Amino acid sequence: MKKNVLGNTGIEVTELCFGALPMGPLQKDQPVDFNARLTAEAINRGINFIDTAQMYQTYAPIREAMKLTGKRPVIATKSTAPDFDSMQAAIDEAIEQLEIDYIDIFHMHAARATPEIFQQRRGALECLKENKRAGKVLSVGISCHGPEVVSAAAEQDDIDVVFALISLGGIGIINGTRGDMEQAIEKCSDAGKGVYLMKVLGGGNYVDKYSDCLEYARSLKGYHSISIGMVSLEEIDCNVKYFSGQRENLPALQGCSKSFQVVRIVCTACGKCIETCPNSAISMQDGKADISSENCLQCGYCVSACPQFAIRKV
Repeated sequence: MKKNVLGNTGIEVTELCFGALPMGPLQKDQPVDFNARLTAEAINRGINFIDTAQMYQTYAPIREAMKLTGKRPVIATKSTAPDFDSMQAAIDEAIEQLEIDYIDIFHMHAARATPEIFQQRRGALECLKENKRAGKVLSVGISCHGPEVVSAAAEQDDIDVVFALISLGGIGIINGTRGDMEQAIEKCSDAGKGVYLMKVLGGGNYVDKYSDCLEYARSLKGYHSISIGMVSLEEIDCNVKYFSGQRENLPALQGCSKSFQVVRIVCTACGKCIETCPNSAISMQDGKADISSENCLQCGYCVSACPQFAIRKV
């Protein structure tokens, strides 16, 4: 499988990155031991790059996968922490739960942020920089869904890696177009930033256009890796074969037949899910939250935001 160096970081990663969100509690909610074996299979098949987050609650299976394989992949994680102290707690939590000495890439988790994020979360950014100097974080990054922020990151000397959302259909891009994001990604790469991509299959919405979506993503100028969420051995097999050049007779990928829905009797109309949704897919209808299946990215952020656990994937 092809490997690329993430910009000026010196970190070499496989072109295929294992996305750890879908297998965890926010989406598929599979057992930890199964997810550990799943992640171990990905590592043993040659994937050396894993993307996770504090919010995803998937540190445990990644830790156990490292024990099963005896291999230490490149790990990127992220936190929505807004200030120095909460970001420090997030870094310490990741290192402790993963049972490692350092985090390769630690992002500010900022899906719907504006370019002002670098000032609004200045304390969190300073914390990441301090931990980089201390060797607890190797590279500082930002994870975002908008081309304005990606473009601004290219001009930030203290940002090493950018995790950007893009897909053939452009679903989920905020405050800009697919073309804007393409230009922002190239700008980041030209500035020496490591760039890897998320949601290239539109959060699973474009799985029926699998090859077209990946061909598009791989044609972009400036990317170094593509993160794809995987929840089964069949998905790992298909993705590894594709990225290894074995494009004939790929295993069939089945689209997810489930969707996020609101249990109306439980919903209190607090609106926290609406505030959290990165793609404006949730609105209030007849006094209850309602999720648009057309706009839903399947990210699951609303699940953790709901204090009533009124949002289920059914």
